[in-house]
Amino acid sequence: MDYLEIVGGNTLSGEVTISGAKNAALPIIAATILSDKPVTLTNLPNVVDICTLLKLLSMLGADVAHDKTVAAINNGSINSTKAVYEIVSKMRASILVLGPLLTRFGECEVSLPGGCAIGQRPIDLHLKALESMGATIEIKGGYVRAEAKDGLKGAKIVFDKITVGGTENIVMAAALAHGTTTILNAAKEPEVVQLCEMIADAGVKIEGIGSSELTIEGTCGKALEFKTVEIIPDRIEAGTYLCAGAITHSSITLNKVNHGHIRASIDKLESMGCTFELFDDSITIHPSPKLNAVNLITIEYPGFPTDMQAQFMALAILAKGESLIEERLFENRFMHVSELNRLGADIWLKGSTAAIKGVDTLYGAEVMATDLRASSALVLAGLVAQGTTKVGRIYHLDRGYDDLEGKLSKLGANITRKKEA
Repeated sequence: MDYLEIVGGNTLSGEVTISGAKNAALPIIAATILSDKPVTLTNLPNVVDICTLLKLLSMLGADVAHDKTVAAINNGSINSTKAVYEIVSKMRASILVLGPLLTRFGECEVSLPGGCAIGQRPIDLHLKALESMGATIEIKGGYVRAEAKDGLKGAKIVFDKITVGGTENIVMAAALAHGTTTILNAAKEPEVVQLCEMIADAGVKIEGIGSSELTIEGTCGKALEFKTVEIIPDRIEAGTYLCAGAITHSSITLNKVNHGHIRASIDKLESMGCTFELFDDSITIHPSPKLNAVNLITIEYPGFPTDMQAQFMALAILAKGESLIEERLFENRFMHVSELNRLGADIWLKGSTAAIKGVDTLYGAEVMATDLRASSALVLAGLVAQGTTKVGRIYHLDRGYDDLEGKLSKLGANITRKKEA
Protein backbone atom coordinates (compact mmCIF):
# COMPACT_ATOMS: atom_id res chain seq x y z
CA MET A 1 0.00 0.00 0.00
CA ASP A 2 1.30 3.47 -0.90
CA TYR A 3 2.04 6.17 1.64
CA LEU A 4 3.50 9.67 1.57
CA GLU A 5 6.70 10.54 3.42
CA ILE A 6 7.08 14.25 4.18
CA VAL A 7 10.07 15.97 5.71
CA GLY A 8 8.75 19.25 7.05
CA GLY A 9 10.27 22.70 7.14
CA ASN A 10 10.72 23.67 3.50
CA THR A 11 9.53 27.02 2.18
CA LEU A 12 7.57 26.74 -1.07
CA SER A 13 7.81 28.91 -4.17
CA GLY A 14 6.84 28.89 -7.81
CA GLU A 15 3.67 28.12 -9.75
CA VAL A 16 1.15 25.29 -9.85
CA THR A 17 -1.54 24.62 -12.46
CA ILE A 18 -4.94 23.65 -11.08
CA SER A 19 -6.55 20.56 -12.60
CA GLY A 20 -10.13 20.13 -13.69
CA ALA A 21 -12.73 19.75 -10.95
CA LYS A 22 -13.51 16.17 -9.98
CA ASN A 23 -16.90 17.23 -8.64
CA ALA A 24 -17.77 18.87 -11.96
CA ALA A 25 -16.39 16.07 -14.11
CA LEU A 26 -18.35 13.27 -12.43
CA PRO A 27 -21.88 14.56 -13.13
CA ILE A 28 -20.80 15.62 -16.61
CA ILE A 29 -19.54 12.10 -17.33
CA ALA A 30 -22.89 10.76 -16.08
CA ALA A 31 -24.74 13.30 -18.25
CA THR A 32 -23.17 11.89 -21.41
CA ILE A 33 -25.62 8.98 -20.96
CA LEU A 34 -28.30 11.43 -22.16
CA SER A 35 -26.71 11.26 -25.64
CA ASP A 36 -26.38 8.47 -28.18
CA LYS A 37 -23.69 10.39 -30.05
CA PRO A 38 -19.95 10.78 -29.37
CA VAL A 39 -18.90 13.50 -26.92
CA THR A 40 -15.44 14.67 -25.88
CA LEU A 41 -14.57 15.88 -22.40
CA THR A 42 -11.34 17.82 -21.81
CA ASN A 43 -9.43 19.05 -18.74
CA LEU A 44 -10.43 15.98 -16.74
CA PRO A 45 -8.41 15.52 -13.55
CA ASN A 46 -6.23 12.41 -13.62
CA VAL A 47 -7.70 10.86 -10.46
CA VAL A 48 -9.11 7.49 -9.46
CA ASP A 49 -12.77 8.59 -9.23
CA ILE A 50 -12.79 9.65 -12.88
CA CYS A 51 -11.35 6.30 -13.97
CA THR A 52 -13.93 4.51 -11.83
CA LEU A 53 -16.93 6.25 -13.39
CA LEU A 54 -15.58 5.83 -16.92
CA LYS A 55 -15.14 2.12 -16.16
CA LEU A 56 -18.77 2.00 -15.09
CA LEU A 57 -19.85 3.46 -18.45
CA SER A 58 -17.72 0.85 -20.22
CA MET A 59 -19.40 -1.90 -18.19
CA LEU A 60 -22.78 -0.55 -19.32
CA GLY A 61 -21.61 -1.00 -22.92
CA ALA A 62 -20.37 2.49 -23.79
CA ASP A 63 -17.36 3.01 -26.02
CA VAL A 64 -14.84 4.94 -23.88
CA ALA A 65 -11.37 6.15 -24.86
CA HIS A 66 -9.56 7.85 -21.97
CA ASP A 67 -6.10 9.40 -21.95
CA LYS A 68 -5.41 11.21 -18.66
CA THR A 69 -7.18 14.56 -19.18
CA VAL A 70 -9.32 13.74 -22.24
CA ALA A 71 -12.13 11.24 -22.67
CA ALA A 72 -14.07 10.40 -25.82
CA ILE A 73 -17.37 8.74 -24.90
CA ASN A 74 -20.03 7.20 -27.13
CA ASN A 75 -23.05 5.98 -25.18
CA GLY A 76 -24.89 4.93 -28.32
CA SER A 77 -23.74 1.37 -27.65
CA ILE A 78 -25.03 1.04 -24.06
CA ASN A 79 -26.62 -2.41 -23.70
CA SER A 80 -27.07 -2.64 -19.94
CA THR A 81 -28.75 -0.38 -17.40
CA LYS A 82 -27.40 -2.12 -14.29
CA ALA A 83 -24.69 -0.27 -12.34
CA VAL A 84 -23.12 -3.05 -10.30
CA TYR A 85 -21.96 -3.02 -6.69
CA GLU A 86 -18.35 -3.70 -7.71
CA ILE A 87 -18.06 -0.15 -9.05
CA VAL A 88 -20.70 1.84 -7.19
CA SER A 89 -19.44 0.70 -3.78
CA LYS A 90 -16.11 2.40 -4.49
CA MET A 91 -17.51 5.83 -5.18
CA ARG A 92 -20.68 7.54 -4.03
CA ALA A 93 -20.94 9.70 -7.14
CA SER A 94 -21.84 6.60 -9.17
CA ILE A 95 -25.44 7.22 -8.04
CA LEU A 96 -25.41 10.05 -10.59
CA VAL A 97 -26.06 7.53 -13.38
CA LEU A 98 -29.52 6.86 -11.89
CA GLY A 99 -31.26 9.90 -13.37
CA PRO A 100 -29.81 9.74 -16.90
CA LEU A 101 -30.21 5.95 -17.25
CA LEU A 102 -33.82 6.07 -16.10
CA THR A 103 -34.85 9.01 -18.26
CA ARG A 104 -33.19 7.65 -21.40
CA PHE A 105 -33.99 3.93 -21.12
CA GLY A 106 -37.06 3.86 -18.89
CA GLU A 107 -35.49 1.51 -16.36
CA CYS A 108 -32.29 0.90 -14.44
CA GLU A 109 -30.74 -0.84 -11.45
CA VAL A 110 -28.11 1.04 -9.48
CA SER A 111 -26.32 -0.36 -6.47
CA LEU A 112 -26.56 1.64 -3.27
CA PRO A 113 -23.47 3.87 -3.15
CA GLY A 114 -20.24 3.86 -1.17
CA GLY A 115 -17.48 6.50 -0.93
CA CYS A 116 -15.86 8.40 1.94
CA ALA A 117 -17.05 7.55 5.46
CA ILE A 118 -17.78 11.15 6.43
CA GLY A 119 -21.34 10.63 7.57
CA GLN A 120 -24.79 9.80 6.26
CA ARG A 121 -25.53 11.12 2.78
CA PRO A 122 -28.86 9.44 2.02
CA ILE A 123 -30.25 9.31 -1.48
CA ASP A 124 -33.86 9.47 -0.34
CA LEU A 125 -34.21 12.99 -1.77
CA HIS A 126 -33.12 11.70 -5.21
CA LEU A 127 -35.62 8.84 -5.07
CA LYS A 128 -38.55 10.92 -3.79
CA ALA A 129 -38.02 13.41 -6.62
CA LEU A 130 -37.89 10.68 -9.27
CA GLU A 131 -41.10 9.18 -7.87
CA SER A 132 -42.71 12.63 -8.22
CA MET A 133 -41.75 12.41 -11.90
CA GLY A 134 -43.61 9.13 -12.29
CA ALA A 135 -40.93 6.56 -11.55
CA THR A 136 -41.67 3.34 -9.71
CA ILE A 137 -38.82 2.61 -7.32
CA GLU A 138 -37.96 -0.24 -4.99
CA ILE A 139 -34.83 -1.05 -3.04
CA LYS A 140 -34.07 -4.74 -3.11
CA GLY A 141 -30.92 -6.80 -2.74
CA GLY A 142 -28.79 -3.69 -2.22
CA TYR A 143 -29.97 -2.11 -5.48
CA VAL A 144 -32.24 0.79 -6.39
CA ARG A 145 -34.56 -0.56 -9.07
CA ALA A 146 -36.31 2.21 -10.98
CA GLU A 147 -38.81 2.04 -13.80
CA ALA A 148 -40.65 4.59 -15.94
CA LYS A 149 -41.79 2.67 -18.99
CA ASP A 150 -43.63 5.61 -20.54
CA GLY A 151 -40.88 8.07 -19.67
CA LEU A 152 -40.52 10.48 -16.80
CA LYS A 153 -43.00 13.34 -16.50
CA GLY A 154 -42.20 16.93 -15.61
CA ALA A 155 -43.00 17.81 -12.01
CA LYS A 156 -42.50 20.38 -9.29
CA ILE A 157 -39.66 19.19 -7.06
CA VAL A 158 -39.11 20.84 -3.68
CA PHE A 159 -35.98 19.61 -1.92
CA ASP A 160 -36.37 19.64 1.87
CA LYS A 161 -32.65 20.40 2.10
CA ILE A 162 -30.07 21.49 -0.44
CA THR A 163 -28.54 18.48 -2.15
CA VAL A 164 -25.87 18.80 -4.82
CA GLY A 165 -26.14 15.22 -6.07
CA GLY A 166 -29.92 15.32 -5.91
CA THR A 167 -30.06 18.52 -7.94
CA GLU A 168 -27.69 17.05 -10.53
CA ASN A 169 -29.61 13.78 -10.80
CA ILE A 170 -32.96 15.52 -11.28
CA VAL A 171 -31.58 18.06 -13.78
CA MET A 172 -30.36 15.13 -15.89
CA ALA A 173 -33.61 13.21 -15.45
CA ALA A 174 -35.66 16.27 -16.41
CA ALA A 175 -33.63 16.87 -19.57
CA LEU A 176 -35.35 14.01 -21.44
CA ALA A 177 -38.62 14.03 -19.50
CA HIS A 178 -42.06 14.85 -20.92
CA GLY A 179 -43.04 18.37 -19.93
CA THR A 180 -41.53 20.93 -17.60
CA THR A 181 -39.76 20.26 -14.31
CA THR A 182 -39.23 22.93 -11.66
CA ILE A 183 -36.65 22.36 -8.93
CA LEU A 184 -36.96 24.52 -5.81
CA ASN A 185 -34.16 24.80 -3.25
CA ALA A 186 -31.69 23.66 -5.90
CA ALA A 187 -27.97 23.60 -5.19
CA LYS A 188 -26.00 26.53 -6.68
CA GLU A 189 -22.48 25.10 -6.72
CA PRO A 190 -20.30 25.90 -9.77
CA GLU A 191 -20.33 22.19 -10.60
CA VAL A 192 -24.14 22.24 -10.82
CA VAL A 193 -23.95 25.37 -12.97
CA GLN A 194 -21.59 23.74 -15.47
CA LEU A 195 -23.81 20.67 -15.73
CA CYS A 196 -26.82 22.87 -16.48
CA GLU A 197 -24.84 24.87 -19.05
CA MET A 198 -23.71 21.67 -20.78
CA ILE A 199 -27.30 20.43 -21.07
CA ALA A 200 -28.58 23.86 -22.14
CA ASP A 201 -25.89 24.03 -24.84
CA ALA A 202 -27.33 20.77 -26.19
CA GLY A 203 -30.68 22.49 -26.78
CA VAL A 204 -32.58 21.90 -23.54
CA LYS A 205 -34.27 25.04 -22.27
CA ILE A 206 -33.16 25.66 -18.68
CA GLU A 207 -34.06 28.81 -16.77
CA GLY A 208 -32.55 29.99 -13.49
CA ILE A 209 -29.06 28.54 -13.91
CA GLY A 210 -27.02 29.51 -10.86
CA SER A 211 -30.11 30.22 -8.74
CA SER A 212 -32.07 28.13 -6.24
CA GLU A 213 -34.94 27.67 -8.71
CA LEU A 214 -34.42 25.77 -11.95
CA THR A 215 -36.97 25.21 -14.69
CA ILE A 216 -36.21 22.54 -17.30
CA GLU A 217 -38.25 21.77 -20.41
CA GLY A 218 -37.66 18.13 -21.33
CA THR A 219 -37.16 16.76 -24.84
CA CYS A 220 -39.85 14.04 -24.49
CA GLY A 221 -37.29 11.27 -24.75
CA LYS A 222 -35.17 12.66 -27.55
CA ALA A 223 -31.47 12.01 -26.87
CA LEU A 224 -29.13 15.00 -26.75
CA GLU A 225 -26.05 15.85 -28.80
CA PHE A 226 -23.33 17.50 -26.75
CA LYS A 227 -20.56 19.84 -27.76
CA THR A 228 -17.04 19.32 -26.41
CA VAL A 229 -16.99 20.18 -22.71
CA GLU A 230 -13.95 21.60 -20.89
CA ILE A 231 -14.17 20.87 -17.17
CA ILE A 232 -13.95 23.91 -14.89
CA PRO A 233 -10.94 24.32 -12.53
CA ASP A 234 -11.10 22.48 -9.21
CA ARG A 235 -11.95 25.02 -6.52
CA ILE A 236 -11.09 22.58 -3.72
CA GLU A 237 -7.67 21.79 -5.17
CA ALA A 238 -7.07 25.53 -5.58
CA GLY A 239 -8.07 26.18 -1.98
CA THR A 240 -5.79 23.40 -0.78
CA TYR A 241 -2.74 24.94 -2.50
CA LEU A 242 -3.60 28.35 -1.09
CA CYS A 243 -3.56 26.70 2.33
CA ALA A 244 -0.19 25.15 1.50
CA GLY A 245 1.19 28.63 0.84
CA ALA A 246 -0.37 30.00 4.03
CA ILE A 247 0.80 27.23 6.34
CA THR A 248 4.40 27.26 5.04
CA HIS A 249 4.56 31.09 4.94
CA SER A 250 5.27 30.91 1.22
CA SER A 251 4.31 32.97 -1.81
CA ILE A 252 3.02 30.73 -4.59
CA THR A 253 1.00 31.32 -7.76
CA LEU A 254 -1.96 29.21 -8.88
CA ASN A 255 -2.67 29.12 -12.61
CA LYS A 256 -5.94 28.20 -14.31
CA VAL A 257 -8.18 29.14 -11.40
CA ASN A 258 -11.57 30.84 -11.10
CA HIS A 259 -11.41 33.45 -8.32
CA GLY A 260 -15.17 33.63 -7.93
CA HIS A 261 -15.42 29.93 -7.15
CA ILE A 262 -12.92 30.19 -4.25
CA ARG A 263 -14.10 33.49 -2.79
CA ALA A 264 -15.06 31.94 0.55
CA SER A 265 -11.58 30.46 1.01
CA ILE A 266 -9.90 33.71 -0.03
CA ASP A 267 -12.00 35.70 2.44
CA LYS A 268 -11.07 33.41 5.34
CA LEU A 269 -7.38 33.46 4.41
CA GLU A 270 -7.49 37.27 4.30
CA SER A 271 -8.98 37.28 7.79
CA MET A 272 -6.06 35.11 8.87
CA GLY A 273 -3.61 37.73 7.55
CA CYS A 274 -2.81 36.57 4.01
CA THR A 275 -2.91 38.91 1.00
CA PHE A 276 -3.52 38.16 -2.66
CA GLU A 277 -2.81 39.34 -6.18
CA LEU A 278 -5.61 38.43 -8.59
CA PHE A 279 -5.06 38.11 -12.34
CA ASP A 280 -7.36 36.94 -15.14
CA ASP A 281 -7.07 33.21 -14.42
CA SER A 282 -4.37 33.06 -11.78
CA ILE A 283 -3.85 34.08 -8.18
CA THR A 284 -0.78 34.66 -6.02
CA ILE A 285 -0.91 34.28 -2.25
CA HIS A 286 1.37 36.28 0.02
CA PRO A 287 1.28 34.76 3.50
CA SER A 288 1.16 36.33 6.92
CA PRO A 289 4.25 35.94 9.13
CA LYS A 290 1.86 34.78 11.85
CA LEU A 291 -1.61 33.43 11.09
CA ASN A 292 -4.60 34.81 12.97
CA ALA A 293 -7.18 32.50 14.51
CA VAL A 294 -10.25 31.83 12.38
CA ASN A 295 -13.92 31.05 13.00
CA LEU A 296 -15.85 29.34 10.24
CA ILE A 297 -19.06 27.44 9.61
CA THR A 298 -19.44 25.04 6.70
CA ILE A 299 -22.51 25.68 4.60
CA GLU A 300 -23.73 25.24 1.04
CA TYR A 301 -22.26 27.35 -1.78
CA PRO A 302 -21.58 30.24 -1.86
CA GLY A 303 -20.79 29.73 1.82
CA PHE A 304 -17.67 28.09 3.19
CA PRO A 305 -17.29 24.61 1.64
CA THR A 306 -17.22 21.51 3.80
CA ASP A 307 -14.51 20.16 1.48
CA MET A 308 -12.14 22.88 2.77
CA GLN A 309 -12.88 22.39 6.46
CA ALA A 310 -10.05 19.93 7.17
CA GLN A 311 -7.44 22.04 5.36
CA PHE A 312 -8.38 25.16 7.35
CA MET A 313 -8.21 23.13 10.54
CA ALA A 314 -4.59 22.34 9.67
CA LEU A 315 -3.97 26.09 9.32
CA ALA A 316 -5.73 26.88 12.58
CA ILE A 317 -3.40 24.54 14.47
CA LEU A 318 -0.55 27.02 13.95
CA ALA A 319 -2.62 30.21 14.24
CA LYS A 320 -2.38 32.64 17.14
CA GLY A 321 -5.20 32.11 19.65
CA GLU A 322 -8.21 29.79 19.52
CA SER A 323 -10.18 28.97 16.38
CA LEU A 324 -13.68 27.52 16.16
CA ILE A 325 -14.90 25.37 13.27
CA GLU A 326 -18.53 24.26 13.05
CA GLU A 327 -19.38 21.47 10.61
CA ARG A 328 -23.04 21.76 9.63
CA LEU A 329 -23.19 19.50 6.59
CA PHE A 330 -21.75 16.13 7.64
CA GLU A 331 -21.94 14.72 11.13
CA ASN A 332 -18.81 12.55 10.92
CA ARG A 333 -16.33 14.85 9.24
CA PHE A 334 -13.93 15.37 12.15
CA MET A 335 -12.19 12.00 11.93
CA HIS A 336 -8.93 13.75 11.07
CA VAL A 337 -8.83 15.45 14.48
CA SER A 338 -7.24 12.52 16.30
CA GLU A 339 -4.61 12.19 13.57
CA LEU A 340 -3.76 15.91 13.68
CA ASN A 341 -3.46 15.66 17.45
CA ARG A 342 -0.87 12.91 16.92
CA LEU A 343 1.27 15.56 15.23
CA GLY A 344 1.00 17.85 18.26
CA ALA A 345 -2.22 19.75 17.57
CA ASP A 346 -4.47 20.83 20.43
CA ILE A 347 -8.01 20.21 19.18
CA TRP A 348 -11.13 19.54 21.23
CA LEU A 349 -14.47 18.38 19.90
CA LYS A 350 -17.94 19.11 21.22
CA GLY A 351 -20.69 17.87 18.96
CA SER A 352 -20.39 19.50 15.55
CA THR A 353 -17.85 22.10 16.70
CA ALA A 354 -14.07 21.83 16.92
CA ALA A 355 -12.03 24.18 19.11
CA ILE A 356 -8.41 24.53 17.97
CA LYS A 357 -5.87 26.13 20.27
CA GLY A 358 -2.86 27.36 18.32
CA VAL A 359 0.51 25.71 19.01
CA ASP A 360 4.02 26.80 18.11
CA THR A 361 5.29 23.55 16.65
CA LEU A 362 4.12 20.28 15.14
CA TYR A 363 6.19 17.09 15.20
CA GLY A 364 6.35 14.42 12.51
CA ALA A 365 4.61 11.11 13.20
CA GLU A 366 2.83 8.26 11.46
CA VAL A 367 -0.75 9.25 10.66
CA MET A 368 -3.59 7.71 8.71
CA ALA A 369 -5.93 9.33 6.18
CA THR A 370 -9.60 8.75 6.96
CA ASP A 371 -11.21 10.40 3.93
CA LEU A 372 -10.28 12.42 0.86
CA ARG A 373 -10.03 15.92 2.32
CA ALA A 374 -8.68 14.71 5.68
CA SER A 375 -5.71 13.26 3.83
CA SER A 376 -4.83 16.65 2.35
CA ALA A 377 -5.02 18.24 5.82
CA LEU A 378 -2.48 15.70 7.10
CA VAL A 379 -0.20 16.53 4.17
CA LEU A 380 -0.46 20.26 4.96
CA ALA A 381 0.43 19.63 8.59
CA GLY A 382 3.32 17.42 7.52
CA LEU A 383 4.77 20.23 5.40
CA VAL A 384 5.52 22.22 8.57
CA ALA A 385 6.03 19.49 11.17
CA GLN A 386 9.55 19.01 12.53
CA GLY A 387 11.03 15.75 11.29
CA THR A 388 9.29 13.17 9.12
CA THR A 389 5.58 12.55 8.73
CA LYS A 390 4.25 9.36 7.18
CA VAL A 391 0.70 9.60 5.79
CA GLY A 392 -0.91 6.20 5.24
CA ARG A 393 -4.04 5.11 3.37
CA ILE A 394 -3.50 7.69 0.66
CA TYR A 395 -5.83 5.84 -1.67
CA HIS A 396 -8.31 8.37 -0.27
CA LEU A 397 -6.08 11.17 -1.59
CA ASP A 398 -5.78 9.53 -5.01
CA ARG A 399 -9.56 9.64 -5.43
CA GLY A 400 -9.59 13.42 -5.77
CA TYR A 401 -6.14 15.04 -6.06
CA ASP A 402 -4.24 14.98 -9.34
CA ASP A 403 -0.53 14.31 -8.56
CA LEU A 404 -0.53 16.20 -5.26
CA GLU A 405 2.96 15.06 -4.29
CA GLY A 406 4.34 15.89 -7.75
CA LYS A 407 2.92 19.40 -7.70
CA LEU A 408 4.09 20.04 -4.14
CA SER A 409 7.56 18.72 -4.98
CA LYS A 410 7.84 21.21 -7.85
CA LEU A 411 6.99 23.95 -5.36
CA GLY A 412 9.87 22.82 -3.15
CA ALA A 413 8.26 20.43 -0.67
CA ASN A 414 10.17 17.36 0.48
CA ILE A 415 7.45 14.81 -0.20
CA THR A 416 7.81 11.32 -1.66
CA ARG A 417 5.38 8.52 -2.49
CA LYS A 418 6.58 5.18 -1.16
CA LYS A 419 5.27 1.63 -0.78
CA GLU A 420 5.00 -0.35 2.41
CA ALA A 421 7.70 -3.01 2.66
